[in-house]
Amino acid sequence: MVDLHVVRIEKKDEHNIILGQAHFIKTVEDLYEALVTSVPGIKFGLAFCESSGPRLIRFTGTDDELVELAKKNAMNIGAGHSFIIILGNAYPINILNAVKMVPEVVRIFAATANPVEVIVAETESGRGILGVIDGSKPLGFETDEHIKERKELLRKIGYKQ
Repeated sequence: MVDLHVVRIEKKDEHNIILGQAHFIKTVEDLYEALVTSVPGIKFGLAFCESSGPRLIRFTGTDDELVELAKKNAMNIGAGHSFIIILGNAYPINILNAVKMVPEVVRIFAATANPVEVIVAETESGRGILGVIDGSKPLGFETDEHIKERKELLRKIGYKQ
């Protein structure tokens, strides 16, 4: 038997999240180091669901409010070896490669500021993330005006020259 659950990530609109899977207790410290060395002064909360032994939610961060939010979301998801990072003053694009390079990281499910729902499967053995719902479905194709606006925005915020 498999029970499916939909878990909505709780966060403020301005927060970005990274949801992933890793495989070792060392994940918490290694992710912390990757984040603080990627963006000076970064504000984040990180929580990791240990899947064996004492099965604790391990956590760290640089902002108490974001740490508490990460812990709450990790508990709600409750999937072994999953981790969540809640970002306060940084964007996934600033840290995603550093996160993916952490040796314990197995996969990234989402990196977004959108509302996110996590599809969780539960069996007798435990819980696992099947995937995520990240935003709404498209309403159509971009027009020439949309393309112009996209390009202008990327240059305005400094991601393109």
